[in-house]
Amino acid sequence: MAAATASDGWDFSILEESDGLRFSWNQWPSSRAEAQKAVVPLGCLYSPLRQIENMPEALQYDPVRCKTCKAVLNPFCQVDFTNKVWSCCFCMGRNAFPPHYAAHITESNLPAELIQQYSTVEYELQGTEAGPPCFLFVVDTTVDKDELEQLKDSLEQSLSLVPDDALVGLITFGKMVQVHELSFEACPKSVVFRGSRAYDPAQVREMLGIRGTPPAGPAAAAAAGAGAAPAATTGATASGLAKGSERFLRPAADCSMQMSTIIEGMSVDPWTRKDDERPARCTGSAIATAVSILSGSLGYRGARLMLFTGGPGTTGPGQVVDASLRCSMRSHDDISKGKDDAKFVEGATEFFTELATTCVSNGHVVDIFACALDQVGLLEMKPLAARTGGLLVLADSFGQSVFKESFRRVFVRHDADAPPCDAGFLTMGFAATLEVQTSPEYKICGAIGPCTSLHKKESPCVSASELGEGGTNAWAMGGVDPSTTVALYFDLVSTDPKPIPISKRRHIQLVTRYQHASGKFRLRVTTAPGIWCPDPSSKAALAASFDQEAAAVLMARIATDRTATEPPGDILQWLDRSLIRLCSHFASFTPDSPSSFDLGSTFSIFPQFMYHLRRSQFIQPGTHSPDETIYFRSVLCREDVSNSIVMIQPSLISYSFSAPPTPVLLDTSSICPDVILLLDTFFTVVVWRGSTIAAWREQGYQDRPEHEGFKHLLRAPEDDAQLIMADRFPVPRYIICDQDKSQARFLMAKVNPSSGGATGSATDGKNFNTDEVSFSVFMEALIKMAVQS
Repeated sequence: MAAATASDGWDFSILEESDGLRFSWNQWPSSRAEAQKAVVPLGCLYSPLRQIENMPEALQYDPVRCKTCKAVLNPFCQVDFTNKVWSCCFCMGRNAFPPHYAAHITESNLPAELIQQYSTVEYELQGTEAGPPCFLFVVDTTVDKDELEQLKDSLEQSLSLVPDDALVGLITFGKMVQVHELSFEACPKSVVFRGSRAYDPAQVREMLGIRGTPPAGPAAAAAAGAGAAPAATTGATASGLAKGSERFLRPAADCSMQMSTIIEGMSVDPWTRKDDERPARCTGSAIATAVSILSGSLGYRGARLMLFTGGPGTTGPGQVVDASLRCSMRSHDDISKGKDDAKFVEGATEFFTELATTCVSNGHVVDIFACALDQVGLLEMKPLAARTGGLLVLADSFGQSVFKESFRRVFVRHDADAPPCDAGFLTMGFAATLEVQTSPEYKICGAIGPCTSLHKKESPCVSASELGEGGTNAWAMGGVDPSTTVALYFDLVSTDPKPIPISKRRHIQLVTRYQHASGKFRLRVTTAPGIWCPDPSSKAALAASFDQEAAAVLMARIATDRTATEPPGDILQWLDRSLIRLCSHFASFTPDSPSSFDLGSTFSIFPQFMYHLRRSQFIQPGTHSPDETIYFRSVLCREDVSNSIVMIQPSLISYSFSAPPTPVLLDTSSICPDVILLLDTFFTVVVWRGSTIAAWREQGYQDRPEHEGFKHLLRAPEDDAQLIMADRFPVPRYIICDQDKSQARFLMAKVNPSSGGATGSATDGKNFNTDEVSFSVFMEALIKMAVQS
């Protein structure tokens, strides 16, 4: 994606490439009143593990912190080299350098964290090693035989992708829950739990013979960045596990043969069922058992519980539907009206939320791979992934590339070009926490993304206004990877309309503590300065600093967060009012004269983003099921700016004989019989062929030597589609279709009906039926409302 650059030279990609940050406004107004007039909130999107080229190799010492506010030493602190002291840029407190710094530091001999270009550094915390991570597979065996064979194939491949020293474990479930023992090599051996009941965690550990206390998690404040080591272990093995756990969790290198044998021997759940019933599937009981094992065996240590399910839970705790097929899975309408088909939603959601809370307190992650044509209960299980930083993958089948390739990409590693301390290790991080420090002029309102509040309300940088996960400046993020992105929202404290001196800077520091795949704890510290608008009476400087893409994503996350408590109609009204106010404030126009309206280049694309957001599946579920809706919203709230923008406004590229591949409007006017279109919605990649192109292909012109150009035209969009999908997670669904065929609906559902009204006219003369308002009609209404006196 091209760098997002404003017309006056603002390059918004610079801060993203150097620090993983994107701000909605890169200059800030001086007062709260001016910030409210700006409409779009002051906020940023931060990717804690984004790969940064100019970041030094992990520093092999602990950070130096301010004794007053606990901020970490950074390039924007003032240093007195004569007296060997430094002044914190957040609280202005003076601090003496520790002896090992004071003895060597000079203006020409600076530690990495004081070098201006290293605004993001990473420390490898000393004495806090937790050991390699753990992967516990929880596998549904009530699926069809063919589906199970595909799943078994993926599981066996994963054994070669997991690091040799990583701990692995296996649980299978159907009507019962089987915890497989990996240390007994004579024959497969497992402990069976009844799936229809909920076991207390202590009961589970007692039945499995797990005794002793694993390493305890540090206090929330320490976990959020202070770098404290986990508490001492009582009754643990040499590998850091509670005694008895080594029977079920073992290093991959030691039990790969045993795991392979068990996986090969897996068969469909043998319990019989009636023809008019769903399989007895105790999903909730299986997850609860796995959580009990991890929390009792590992304590605060990186671990991923990876659930593979092919249908809804029909028995035991966490049940989401009756076993009888006469009872259908709940729909949006059932939930909103409290119908009988939605009777399990509240209880199941509460059950899975409690399990998620346990995982958060131990730094454990829950990934959900749901592969079924019907719903599986993703709506109810959402807290497990959302609160722990887990991954969600939704596919139709375990044999589909959406699942198989996505699962393989979970275990991607740093390449050989990475720093030596990272090369060869998994790119994912574990047990992550994030803490934010701000300048006194503003405070943090909250965060929206894959995170959970650590309830640090006592910090002076916490705002009384809450948004998303608010009332804190520290969050548990659990699992993180290079694309994991959290949205942070801020509130100005100052009510003084006088401008803040241009020489004064605001600062933000983001401290991410996580367990590296090597087992060592690391602290990534990003410190970024910012400037204030020099003249509150002039909107030009503020407007020039507007990042349309980051702003659209921040607004989309707020809208998505509000869907949990508000109907779509109210959210649409809020988006419309916000857009009208923004245009009224920043556009130039003569009152009551729509023809004089000029929004300016820095805001020119923002209305398009809001138009497509309004009609997206994130706000209006339409025909999508509750599971699909939760999936779409969850992915939007964890991806970076470039990926999120593709979700909000899909890209469309046209291929033809008359021009090279060209981006075109997401509009019915782009649909022509003699072109090929490549649509990327992030979740699907569609190659659409016009009727003339399809007819030529059917006649075999591409196989004739004299029509080599046509052959290349057919291949070009398919090759580009493969490039798009090469590194994306989750892997998109890939669709190749012809005009007027059934699968062409994936393209037609996304394009703007250019002629508006109930019937739009496509360029081939055929009608395009829709109830959607076209973008041109939308803009006409927006301009009319914005210029009203």
